[in-house]
Amino acid sequence: MATLPELLTDEAKKPQVVADCCQLIDEEVKDKGGFSGLAIKAGYGAVKGIKPGFITHAVSDMLPEFAKALEPLYEDAKAQGKPASEFFAANASRVADALLAITDAKASRAKSGAAKGAYEKLRGSAKKNVEAAAPRLGKLIEKYG
Repeated sequence: MATLPELLTDEAKKPQVVADCCQLIDEEVKDKGGFSGLAIKAGYGAVKGIKPGFITHAVSDMLPEFAKALEPLYEDAKAQGKPASEFFAANASRVADALLAITDAKASRAKSGAAKGAYEKLRGSAKKNVEAAAPRLGKLIEKYG
């Protein structure tokens, strides 16, 4: 049985997985409302404007680490016979903690001041936003798992 990192980073599938992840991010940002939603949209727009393909490159670069970090949750879902989307929704805090540990480390080493600054401005609300994305992320994983 293939591991989650193997499923998501297989060279034949990885470009589509990255595209699906970027679409997931775009949809999550688009769905944000209110004052905090405006800040998220502005920050995301700033990051996307750094250079063409920045988000795609970042997702591609971090995908192996994300998949490795999510592997224990994916295995727990399978062991309990639950779909990843359902399990991730019920364990959204664990999903967020796993992913934010990676993005925090990457942001601390970022060479782009604009990317680092945008991340720092959005980090305060990041956990709740990643938690909100957990069901969509689980669905994405179901597509490849």
